[in-house]
Amino acid sequence: MLFAVLCTDKPDHLQVRLDNRPEHLNFLNSLGEKLKFAGPFLGDDEKPNGSLVMIDAESLEAAKALAAEDPYAKAGLFESVTVKRWNWSVKNPDAA
Repeated sequence: MLFAVLCTDKPDHLQVRLDNRPEHLNFLNSLGEKLKFAGPFLGDDEKPNGSLVMIDAESLEAAKALAAEDPYAKAGLFESVTVKRWNWSVKNPDAA
């Protein structure tokens, strides 16, 4: 099942994001096939201010547990994290 992990950074925490980015990218790359895609949201200043991570997990609880292991989450970067079930209905490469 696919889950969208929607994260909003705390205000004035860009340096926390930058300091933890290498570990965050290593974590995402370690997910293998569980990771479908990911990337930052950008503010009006074109600087990252949140994240979207799309993962494949067995359940909502498993997706939340995986999101909690992200180095960004562990570093206290996020003001909020929402995990929602998602249906990839358009341009899904696995449905081709």
